[in-house]
Amino acid sequence: MTITDMPQTAAPDTAVSRTATAVSDAPERISGAAGGVSRTAKRNPIKPKRDRLMTALSLAAAIGGTLVGVIGFAMSYSTLAKVALAWGFSEKLAPWFPVGVDASIIAFLALDLYLIRKGTPWPLLRMAAHAMTGATIWFNASSQGHIAADPVKAASHGVMPVLFVIGVEAARRLIIQKARLEAGTAADRIPLHRWILSPLATPRFYRRMRLYGVASYPEMIRRQQALIAYEQWLKRKYKGDLDKASEDERLPMKMAAFGYTVAEALAMPEQQEREAEARAEEADRRRLDADTRRELAQKQAEADRLEAQGQLDAVRARVEGETGQARAHARAQVSAAERAAELEEAALETAVIAEARAREAEAERKEAQEREGKAAADVRAAELERQAAEKRKEAAEADRVAAAEAQAIETAEIAQARQRAAEADRAAAETQKAAAETRRRAAEADRLAAEEAERKAVADAGVQAARKREAETELAAAERRLAAAEAERRAVEMEDTAKLTSRERAVRKVARMALSAGLVTVGLSAYEIHRELCRVISIADVQREMAVSSTDTASKYRQEAADLLAGGYRA
Repeated sequence: MTITDMPQTAAPDTAVSRTATAVSDAPERISGAAGGVSRTAKRNPIKPKRDRLMTALSLAAAIGGTLVGVIGFAMSYSTLAKVALAWGFSEKLAPWFPVGVDASIIAFLALDLYLIRKGTPWPLLRMAAHAMTGATIWFNASSQGHIAADPVKAASHGVMPVLFVIGVEAARRLIIQKARLEAGTAADRIPLHRWILSPLATPRFYRRMRLYGVASYPEMIRRQQALIAYEQWLKRKYKGDLDKASEDERLPMKMAAFGYTVAEALAMPEQQEREAEARAEEADRRRLDADTRRELAQKQAEADRLEAQGQLDAVRARVEGETGQARAHARAQVSAAERAAELEEAALETAVIAEARAREAEAERKEAQEREGKAAADVRAAELERQAAEKRKEAAEADRVAAAEAQAIETAEIAQARQRAAEADRAAAETQKAAAETRRRAAEADRLAAEEAERKAVADAGVQAARKREAETELAAAERRLAAAEAERRAVEMEDTAKLTSRERAVRKVARMALSAGLVTVGLSAYEIHRELCRVISIADVQREMAVSSTDTASKYRQEAADLLAGGYRA
């Protein structure tokens, strides 16, 4: 016979912790052998009479309890009012003393019943009500003098509060039992005769009922009977020697102390095996799930890696394309700057040569003009001298004629001839004086021409110096542009090495533009650097150099360039 071949006396499967339905069903199985209480109630003609009797008893108990309470309260009120006057209370306060004492009892008991009804009892309220009841009993009993002198008289005054408390406790018990029945936690009481007839086994019996939640006393009896029947069956099977029984067969006796029924104890090994198998299956399932999740995670990680690699390759290709484009742009800018510098240098050389030739031609022209002026002055002086010579010749001729005439005849005509000769000499002298004045004026003209030539030479020298300075300035500007182009080329190479983005390259180019324009950032704050940068580099300059059409983008480039310079950037 195996473990599952249980004897017919073994109890059926019953849960250890019985629900409210199971507890309420226990009396139904005991009292209704043929079918149950609910089915027999329809066929029992005594039930309506019993209900009417219970209703009548309830009314009688309610009316009687109320009457006893009212009478006890009235008697206690009269007695305690007199005691209060005797104890020194004033006539106004003495009637309120019994009201406070008895009302506290009613209030505490009512509040205790209300909390019990709500399922949150507080034992302190009941103890306080009992304490006030004891005080009321003592006050009523001691109102007639010393209690030991006349105990019967004292008991007659103290019995009414006791009756009132007994009625309240009965109501409290009824309410508690009703609440337990509604909540399904009501437990059967072990009959008094069992405590008397079996005083040693009953405490263990009661302990198992309370520890393992067996609320039904008949259910506990049935379990014990099933255990005894199973034990007797084992003894008969192994001829009185229970040691021959296996561990599984002895489980009902071992587990009975823990609230297990015979069927539950016998089914425990199989249930544990099923649970172990279920746990193993669950562990296998979790392991398979973990393996599946691990594989999915690995595949997802591989897919993410491939996707990231593809994105990285795309970004690398884009960066390399932008870098190549920027490098080509930089090289084109460097070549353009070098070509512009060469053209400017050639233009400068051509301008210098042309200027030199112009200065030489101007000098030759001035020299020719001076020579022409001197020749004209010499011609005028020769003409004057010729005229003077003719006049002297005429005067000499006149003197000769006069001398001849004087020798011939010394007449008035000779005197007139002499006079005319003298006038001729005077005219010749005047002519010589005019010639001298002409020569002086020619010399003065020569001097003025020389001064004018000197002034022109000085002016020409100034113009030449200015043009030389302008050429030097242009040369220095060309050298600066060449140096800027070289710096730009180096910066582009460093940016290529650093693999900067196109935006970072643009910001650094704007910063280099500001530095090339003469921006000095030493000792300036970030705000001052931004202000100076806005002064030397306009939005239009940034748009032109960066080839952007948006003023907002150009403004952002300039702002980021100012922040970069404030951070210590130097080209």
